[in-house]
Order: sequence, then structure tokens, then C-alpha cells
Amino acid sequence: MVKHQPLQVYERQLCLSCLTGIYGCRWKRYQRSHDDTTKWECLWSFILFGTFFLLLVWFYFWWEAHNDYNEFNWFLYNRSGEWSDGTVPILATTAAGFTYIAFLMILALCHIAVGQQLNLHWLHKVPVSLFTVFMISVSQMWGEEWDIISISLQATGPFLHIGALAAVTALAWLVAGQVARAEKTSKPVYFSPVLSPVFLYLTPLSISSPCIMERDSLKARPDVIGHQGAPMLAPENTLLSFRRALQLNVSGLEAEVAISLDGVPFLIKDRTLRRTTDVSRAIPERQYEDASFFNWTDLRSLNAGLWFLKDDPYWTVQYMSERERWLVGNQTVCSLEQMLQLAARTNLSALFTLRRPPPGHPHHFSWVNLTLATVLSSGIPQNLVMWSVDWDREVVRQKAPGFQQISTKKQLLETLHQNGISRLLLRYNQATARDVMYAAGNVSMTLYTVNEPWLYSLLWCSGVQSVSSEAPQVLKKVLSPLWLMSPDEYCLIWVATDLVSFALVLGIFIFQKWRMSGMRSYNPEQIMLSAAVRRSSRDVNIMKEKLIFSGKSLPVLLLVHFKRLECLLNSTILPLFAWLLNPLSIALF
Repeated sequence: MVKHQPLQVYERQLCLSCLTGIYGCRWKRYQRSHDDTTKWECLWSFILFGTFFLLLVWFYFWWEAHNDYNEFNWFLYNRSGEWSDGTVPILATTAAGFTYIAFLMILALCHIAVGQQLNLHWLHKVPVSLFTVFMISVSQMWGEEWDIISISLQATGPFLHIGALAAVTALAWLVAGQVARAEKTSKPVYFSPVLSPVFLYLTPLSISSPCIMERDSLKARPDVIGHQGAPMLAPENTLLSFRRALQLNVSGLEAEVAISLDGVPFLIKDRTLRRTTDVSRAIPERQYEDASFFNWTDLRSLNAGLWFLKDDPYWTVQYMSERERWLVGNQTVCSLEQMLQLAARTNLSALFTLRRPPPGHPHHFSWVNLTLATVLSSGIPQNLVMWSVDWDREVVRQKAPGFQQISTKKQLLETLHQNGISRLLLRYNQATARDVMYAAGNVSMTLYTVNEPWLYSLLWCSGVQSVSSEAPQVLKKVLSPLWLMSPDEYCLIWVATDLVSFALVLGIFIFQKWRMSGMRSYNPEQIMLSAAVRRSSRDVNIMKEKLIFSGKSLPVLLLVHFKRLECLLNSTILPLFAWLLNPLSIALF
């Protein structure tokens, strides 16, 4: 066996070592490879990129779903029986997962840029799979909320289009390099990636937003109704909460009503009293009973404000003064009559939804008449009352013809007119652009629950007459839609952005092709021979590696010695012979 130990020169590539080490745990030079990525690793790369885009949509979803965080927490409370802010761990997990997956995707793109083989380590494959399972499980738990994505795109679509074009333009450098390299190595390219962002250029054709309109067509600012008063500033469905809402210049008050055992309509959202009162301390043996089976005396004895100071559901307690905390901690359960009297004194409308008592309740059949008698005896003008109960609606219309009849279900316009209904009360995701026919038929709409300025602005541009909000203090500051542009302005921005992006992408492809065409290609033998005869430099950190050649590599070894002999012949022996022969040639001629 012939052994030889020449010295080869290698420059340290710390950046490349970090890329391959972090992504695939390949820290050694000999572990790196420029070979094509295997099909299995290509599949995992596809899963990685798919997970990134899913997390991107997931992160966007939870960012826009801030409007319904309280609804989500209430949903969790009804399933678990314990109140907690479930959005915090979900948001923390989403932020951590998005950062982690985005980092891995950047590493994968860097691998592609330097021509390295993709080889994702199993330590990364496990978290990628876990994040995918996490998103699927949570999305199934709150699947009905996904409508907010299509709604929010009407407010963010034009800006997301510009951001997507910027991202595609930035990635064009990487794609162009791969295309030019594939053409140089005669690898087939089935389509030109220059045309891949074309669908993005045409995306605005599918973007429709009510905020793309002429400014003269903008209708009046929607009225804001305080849902449960101002529950972010005071405990929900309490007199203090309704007074806080009045200070914010709301146009009406809204609440959920139940009937007590002795026939007193009172305000509560939950089926039980556990969340919003201290019943678990005062009457622990009855804490799981339906609230309707408590008489009014027991209800009035419960504290309805201490839970707000303890749970701090909206993170607002820290901004309260000592007097405000004292007021909050001394609130009691509020009756429907108290809310109506407060609305009558301030000349505000009163909207309430009525819950029928459960079977076995003494007022299970008389709940509508009982509530109607309470409303009429409160002294509130009939034109300020919004009646939303479908049960015995005809009887109510006869006894109180001045009530504003409201329906919580979408019906034909003719049916609404026959029932004397002049207003619809719907969740914001139930209203569509086709529902403008109701406004044309003198039927107004009130949408709930609207807490975010972007949603309020979108509904404003849509022509909605009023909204029900848990955050009137936030909507009070929205004096105009967040953005509004005419169709001509939007078309100009769209065309200009597309042209700039296309010009940059085309220029990048041309430059990359020109750059690749000027690069020389080397085969492994030339690289080895050049490394064998190159002198080491003291100014560059080098690594000397011993290469052991076996008998099978003898031709290569002979080629190396032949190259060295050729260099010695050219540099020393041939000039010497030329110098000796030069005087002889002069003498002869």
C-alpha cells in the first residue's frame, strides 16, 4: 500500500459551519455536501415551509382575533368551569413557534443559496410536528372564529398585497441564482420563476373592501351601544359599568336578562353566579345552581365586584385609583328595572336579550309577560326600548306598540315588515355585503361585539348604523375610518407597486444570469491539483489535513507527481538548457 501525506490548504468557513451545524447538526467539513437533496429531506423541507405559512396565518389570526379574546375566555370558562385568560399561553406559544420556525426557514434558504444539501436534524423535526398538531387542535376547539380572517382581509388586504410583493421581490435573488445555476449545469427548468409572482400581481382583482370608496359616499358614524355597560372599566352588568358607559357618550345600553325565583328580572350573562359574584364564599352549597333559582333577596346580598379585582379580566385594575377600586369592590347584582331607569334619566335606548327560565321554574311560562310588566313600570319611554324576544311578539306589540322590535335572526324583508321588525341584532360575522337590502327597506342593523378600531372602521365604511361594544372607551377615539381611498387611488397604488416589483425581479434575473455566465467551472481534479501546488499564506488562517492515498488512488498520486515534475521542468531545467545553448547557437551562426 502506497501512502502519501501532502498538505492541502483549506480556509475556515465559520458561517457555513454554523448554517449546516444548527440546521442539520453537521459541524464537520466532510459532513457537508453539494449533492442534490434526497426526496425524504425534500419532503421535510416542504413540511417546514408549509408549517411556516400555517404559523404565519395562525399568528395573523390571533392578532386580528383580539376583538374576541373575552369571548374566547368565556368559551373556555363554560367548558372548564374555571375563569382564566386562555389567550396568554396561546399567544406565547404562537410567538415562540413562529420565531423558531421562521429561523429554521431562513437557515433552509441560506442552504439553498450556498448550494448545500438540506438535511434537517430530527431535533428540529419533532418541534415542527408538535406545532402543527397544536394549531390543528386549537383551531378545532374554536373553529367558528375563522370567519374573522376573511373579514379582516377587507381591512388589511391592500397592505398585505404590498408586503407580499416586497417578500417575493426579496426572494427573487435566491430564485434567480438557482435558475441560473441550473441552466449552467444543463439541468431542466420546467417553468420560469420570473412568472411565479404573477398571481400576486393580479391579486388586487380579488380584493374587495368597503373602505375603497369615494369619500362623499361615506355614511354617518355608527352609534355605539355599551354591551354590559363598559365591562373593561367596571364589572359587567353592574350600575357602575353602565355609568362608566354613559360617561363615554354611548347611544344605548345592552344587557342579558334572567328571571329570579320570585319574578324579578336581573342582569347576568352566565348560567351560574360563580364567575361574577362571591356565591362560592357566601353560599358554597348553591354555587353550581342556575342563577334563576335564586330569589332577589339572595341575589342582592351577593358581591358582584370583587371577582373583577381578583381576576382582572381586561388588565385594567392596575390603572384604577383607590376610590375606583373601592367602588368596584362594592357592586351588587343589578336588576333590569335599575338599568331601564338609568337609561330613561339620560334619554338613551335600552337593548336587552331575555333568557327563558329553565323547566321547573315558577315563571317558566310567564317570563315574557313578567318582563314586559317590569319594562312598562320602569318609566322608560317606549320608543327607547328595543325588544328582541320572539316569544309572544304579537302580544307585546299590542300592549307596547312603541317598542322598537328587533330580530336576532336574518329573515326575508317582507317577513320583517309583517312582524313590525325595524332592526336586526346580529354578530358581526353574520352580516354580508348583500345585507344592504335591509337598509334600503328601512331595517337598520346592530352588530355585536365590536371592540377593535379596524373592525369598527370597516363596518363604518359598510354603512352599518350601530354596533354593540365592550370597549366604548376605545371606539370613542375613532373619529374617522382608519383608512379610506378612492378606487382610482387604489388602482394607481396597485399598478405602481406591481410595475416596480416586476422591474426589480426582471433586473435581478438578468444580473444573476450575467454573473453566472462569467464564472469559470472547475472539476475536482483541477481543484485538487491547484490546492497541492498552492503556497500557504501566513495572512490567512489555514488548516492542514493529511490525505492518505491507498493503492486504488495511485493514478491520482502519479498525476500529482507529474504535475510537480512539469512545474520543476518549466521553472528550472528548461531555462538552464536555454542559457547553455545560447552561446553555441551564436557561434554557429
